[in-house]
Amino acid sequence: MSTDQPRPGPGEPPENDPFQKQPPEPGAGGAPHDAGPGEGAGTPPPGGPPPPGGPPPPGAGPPPSYGGGPYGGPSAGGPYGAGEYGADPLAGMPPLAHRGKRLLARIIDAILIGVPVTLIMNAIVGWVDYFSTSNVETSKQATVSGVTMLVYLIYEGLMLTARGQTVGKMAMRIRVAMLADGAIPTPVAGWTRAAVYTLPEIIPCCGFIFWLINVLWCTWDKPYQQCLHDKAARTVVVATD
Repeated sequence: MSTDQPRPGPGEPPENDPFQKQPPEPGAGGAPHDAGPGEGAGTPPPGGPPPPGGPPPPGAGPPPSYGGGPYGGPSAGGPYGAGEYGADPLAGMPPLAHRGKRLLARIIDAILIGVPVTLIMNAIVGWVDYFSTSNVETSKQATVSGVTMLVYLIYEGLMLTARGQTVGKMAMRIRVAMLADGAIPTPVAGWTRAAVYTLPEIIPCCGFIFWLINVLWCTWDKPYQQCLHDKAARTVVVATD
């Protein structure tokens, strides 16, 4: 009797056919699933990361936004990098005003207000001898200086809250803006800025020292080049063109 197994005939199942290649069993090196349409070698499964340089997977959506600068602009890398001041605190903001233009604007305003007020006050109280040390002349000096500072305070407060510019700033093409959104200073901000700049000068000796530190502060302040009166009012000085 022969031990050879007969080959299956036509229509018979090939389960015992030693010559028929059997499919690999799951988990034994076979494919985990049948490749669907569009799938092939080097193609990631659905939901996986896209191949390098390829398009993003469907439904990924746009990349997230990380906010903007104080004027609502983008916060891309800028002159200060991504260090202490953030990605770019000046993004979206008009260019900061040149310090030289700010100084010239102050000089114009000081002449515009100081000269006529001094002439008027001298006509009222008598000509002031600024080199005299007598009590009478000292009292006249204090009166003229006090009135001049008061007029300057009112002038600057009204101009800043109305249009963000004094006459000097208009001549230099610069303006004062709210740091948060670039708008014209609010009444609180405009008057606070004017008061911090003007009123400390009333204090003898110490007032002038504070005024000097205040106006020089913008030379080393980063990143907005603010004086102390800008910091108190949360404003910044920018160019208009």
